[in-house]
Amino acid sequence: MQTDHYALAKEAFLDVVDPANYIQIDRVSTLYEGLKKSLEKPLKLVLLYGKPGTGKSMMLGRLYEELRLTMPVHLVPTPLIEEEEFLRHVYTFLLGKAAPDSFGFATLIDALEAVEFPVTPIILLDEAQLYEAPLMEKIRLIADTRKAKFLITLHKTEKEDIIAKEHFQTRIWESIQLHNASKQELQIYIQKKLLKHSLFVLANQFTKKHTHTIHRFTQGNYRDTNKLLYTLFDIYSHYLAQAPTKISTQKLSTKLIEMAGLATGLIHD
Repeated sequence: MQTDHYALAKEAFLDVVDPANYIQIDRVSTLYEGLKKSLEKPLKLVLLYGKPGTGKSMMLGRLYEELRLTMPVHLVPTPLIEEEEFLRHVYTFLLGKAAPDSFGFATLIDALEAVEFPVTPIILLDEAQLYEAPLMEKIRLIADTRKAKFLITLHKTEKEDIIAKEHFQTRIWESIQLHNASKQELQIYIQKKLLKHSLFVLANQFTKKHTHTIHRFTQGNYRDTNKLLYTLFDIYSHYLAQAPTKISTQKLSTKLIEMAGLATGLIHD
């Protein structure tokens, strides 16, 4: 029975945030190193922003896994929308104990003013655009105590210039923007993903023509690329099991890439 390498390839493109699957690309690696240097500076807030699917959550997860080995750092991957829950969460991390029953924002600020940390703790907040403005203001006030610094990720949309917001202009001292991949970067990303799963033959089958087709459909967005390639290899896996004579295992089919684009809604017939 023929080994279904396509089923293995699907796993490589599951759209999950797993720092172990972080792919090094030169431009992204440069931004990552810049982000680490920003956190070494006496900043209160650092902003990591970009369109959905540009790799913010993955970079945040990778950063957490690296920093937690040498310094106090806490990752909040899913927003805690309820204000008191969030503030109690921050209190527990920073003070190392549960918040008192009688608790409010002033309780947290007073407790922070009364302590000195040998190393400033870092709190990583993902998907911070989901926090309401009053809670964001409290996050900024916590940062103003200089007893904690925050790295927050936000979505950048076509209609909204995040950096132009008044509270970011006055409080954030450094910001880093992530972008979609170029065609060359996308080819490196795809091939490295496959090589990481020891799928050498499939990695070598991706030509510039294939990558340009995928880039045309996804605009280099990593999330959309993962979705398209997961679907592509699902189609291949189906054919391999049900109609193996209708596909070639020696080269990729542009038509099947287009079929995957249609199936995922990235292109329309």
